[in-house]
Amino acid sequence: MADDIQDPLIESPDPEGASVEESRVAVVIEDEEDIRSLLSTVLSQAGFEVHGAADGTTGIELVRERRPLVTTLDVNMPGIDGFETAKRIRAISPTYIVMLSARTEEIDALQGLEAGADDYVAKPFRPRELRARIDAMLRRPRHVAAGAGGRTTPPAPDAWRDHHGLRLNAETRLVTVDGDEVELTRSEFDILADLLEAGRRVRAKSDLALMLRGEQHTGIDFVSDSDARAIEVHVANLRRKLGESPAEPRWIETVRGVGYRLTA
Repeated sequence: MADDIQDPLIESPDPEGASVEESRVAVVIEDEEDIRSLLSTVLSQAGFEVHGAADGTTGIELVRERRPLVTTLDVNMPGIDGFETAKRIRAISPTYIVMLSARTEEIDALQGLEAGADDYVAKPFRPRELRARIDAMLRRPRHVAAGAGGRTTPPAPDAWRDHHGLRLNAETRLVTVDGDEVELTRSEFDILADLLEAGRRVRAKSDLALMLRGEQHTGIDFVSDSDARAIEVHVANLRRKLGESPAEPRWIETVRGVGYRLTA
C-alpha cells in the first residue's frame, strides 16, 4: 500500500488510556467490494489499521471486537440498513461514524445525524475530501469515560462551566443537569461547550457548523443550508436530552433567523 501521502499520526487521549496512535483502527462497513477497497486504501494511507465488513450485522461485531477510532458506514446495505446500524454502533462505541450514501436528499443526511453519525458524505466522494473531513473530526476530543474503578483523578474545579444547574467540564467532557449526568454525542457536547463559552453572544448556525468542522470564518467559507439544518437537528437533540422546552428555554435561546445563545 502506498504511503507517500500518509498523514502524521495524531496523539490524543483514548477512553481506555491508550493514545490514538496505539488505537488507530478503522472499520469499513460497505457492501460494494470496490468501494470497500477504496475506503480501505484511503484509511490505510492515513495510518489506520483497517477491517472491512459487507453488512451491518458483521460490522457491528467488528466494532465491538476492534474498538475502532473511525467507522465508515454505507446507508443502503443488505439486512439492517446504515441508519439502524449506526444506532446499534452508537449504543456500544464512541467511534467516530462517517455515513456514506448515494442518497443526497437532505432528510437522509439528517436521519444519519439523528442515528448518531458524526458526518454524512455523499457518493461519489473524493478521497482527499473524505480524508480532510476525517482529520477535522479527529481534531475534536473524544469522550473520556471513567474506568471500571471510577475516576482516579477528579476534574480541576476551574474546568467546570455552570449555568442554571447545567454543568459542563471540557477536560473530562462530562455534562450534568441538577447533578445527574447527561450522555451527549461529540457534536452535541461541542455545540453546548461553544454556547457556554459565548455566553449571551449569539452564535450563528454557520459559526457552529464551521466549529464542528474544526474551521473558523475567513469570509469565504461555504456553509450550506444542509449544514445549517444539521445544526438545528443537533440543537433539537441536545435540548431533548437536557430536558429543555424550546418554548420556555432554561439554557439555550433561539435567535430567530440567526442562531443561538445562552439564556439570561
